[in-house]
Amino acid sequence: MNSLAEKIRSPQQEQSPNSTQTATKPFNKYDPSYDPLTAKTPGHGSEYAPTYWVGTAGEPPADDGPILSDVDVDVAIIGSGFTGLTTAIHLAEQYGIKATVLEANRASWGCSTRNGGQAQCASGRLKRSQWIQRWGLDTALKMHEECLDGMETFKGLIKDIDCEPQHGGHLYVAHRAKVMPTLEKEAKLLRQTFNYDAQILDADTVKRLYVGDQEAAGAMHEPEGIGIHAGKLAFGYLKKARALGATVHPASPVIGWETKNGVHHLRTPGGIVRARSVGIATGGYTSQGLHTQLKNRLLPILSNSLVTRPLTAEELAACNFKTNQVITDTRVLRHYYRLLPDNRVQIGTRSAITGKAAPEAKYEQMLKADLARKFPTLDGIQVDYSWWGWVDVSHDMMPRIYQPNAKESIYYALGYGGNGVMYSAQAGKRLAQWIAGEGKELDLPIFQSKLPFPNVREVVESEAFAPFRRFGQRFLYRWYHLKDEVL
Repeated sequence: MNSLAEKIRSPQQEQSPNSTQTATKPFNKYDPSYDPLTAKTPGHGSEYAPTYWVGTAGEPPADDGPILSDVDVDVAIIGSGFTGLTTAIHLAEQYGIKATVLEANRASWGCSTRNGGQAQCASGRLKRSQWIQRWGLDTALKMHEECLDGMETFKGLIKDIDCEPQHGGHLYVAHRAKVMPTLEKEAKLLRQTFNYDAQILDADTVKRLYVGDQEAAGAMHEPEGIGIHAGKLAFGYLKKARALGATVHPASPVIGWETKNGVHHLRTPGGIVRARSVGIATGGYTSQGLHTQLKNRLLPILSNSLVTRPLTAEELAACNFKTNQVITDTRVLRHYYRLLPDNRVQIGTRSAITGKAAPEAKYEQMLKADLARKFPTLDGIQVDYSWWGWVDVSHDMMPRIYQPNAKESIYYALGYGGNGVMYSAQAGKRLAQWIAGEGKELDLPIFQSKLPFPNVREVVESEAFAPFRRFGQRFLYRWYHLKDEVL
């Protein structure tokens, strides 16, 4: 075991004197127009977004209150979402390290309570065939094993958390007939090369035995996939991390960062946290000024989501919902949707370009129209919850869990591209390995390089560099719409 883990096996400082037996109350309202590319911090003590997950998860669990004075810690984790909390859990369970988790707003305020609750056997945005093109077959096979291992890690973590798991796999629905040959080719590759039992279903089988999505021209069914209640999972992770000795401090944004003699001075409104090691787990809410290693390394993208009122028996029959498994369609601007345990329908897809535009009603209306196109019976159905959130997309569509500078004890796990519900659990395990000094043993590409800047080709195609990234994103959305719906 490395020296850090050995040193931290000894008893740490007592829990912070501002420890509380209740959840810290917010003192700022939820900001619906927050934008990570323009805001200096993700906020300070802000209320949750009005999501279905927060609205139905019950009271948030106790936390340890804001940082109120200067403090010395061994490991600080920035971000209390799925990744930050699972990193704290793995550090405690595997290495005896009790982390200090810093959160700008309320616990799991960002991606972790705004996603679609779909745990799929994926890490970033690329398919297995694309892994082979990028890295070769041997590495692609190892990447697949990493995802399978990640699913087992995820299942192990949630086995004692009441997060309403819906098992059954993942249904990848072809939204047009012209997509089916590509889907069939990918399924064959998964079966024959990766020994992963992906099966092709024709349109009649999908609509008769699974779901009456009127767009479905067929589908690929893969065996791994679990739907979860994101709020209950986040709160369960919080309870588990604190039970293992981690402390979680909401209303403690990092508003300044200096490294002196190898010690990281993280300035919060209530005091400076001096940490020997820092793990960054801020996802789509990573501010441009958090650290120089992160500036322009991510392209944050908004995703809209809504949840209907519970469906009647007649509506369920008309939509022919015979599965609760997670569903996505094959659009580049994909939809993710499913029937929830309380018979509501959740659906999400891309949203506005900027935070300022996110609250505009047209984006909710677009999503309602998408829902009605798939399920005409639900046209005009009451929507009980509607929200949006930022997704952390890396410039090469794959995450990184890495130490960007070998001379600094800073590590990050970022860039899941919308596939973080499951992989955040595995990323937390890998980030814990890095912090404990075992990261150099990880031999896959996502553990061996920084989050990339866009290369020349990507700059031309996506205009991902600020200040052009938003212009390029608008152009890409128009192009993707043409590819998805017209060409």
